[in-house]
Amino acid sequence: MKIDVSHVAKLANLPLTSEEEEKYSEQLSKILEYIDQLNSVDTLNVEPTFNVSEQENLIAEDKARECLSQEDVLSNASQKRDALFVTKGVFENE
Repeated sequence: MKIDVSHVAKLANLPLTSEEEEKYSEQLSKILEYIDQLNSVDTLNVEPTFNVSEQENLIAEDKARECLSQEDVLSNASQKRDALFVTKGVFENE
């Protein structure tokens, strides 16, 4: 199956060179051929597999428990001020 990569690239506003268009067209064609191959496999009597490891989600019980004090949390901070972490500014040149 052949896909018009230049049309798809235009719709996605992706500037592609002719070499890239040729490369991606070939790759997409191979992917679609593989999908056709998968679609031809007889899976009528195959039970669906939802979790191959047979493990279930393990979720911790939601209950209150003891936590660290603010002093303990800040004990390894390289910089702190007013009982808070000091970090480099995100929107500033600090």
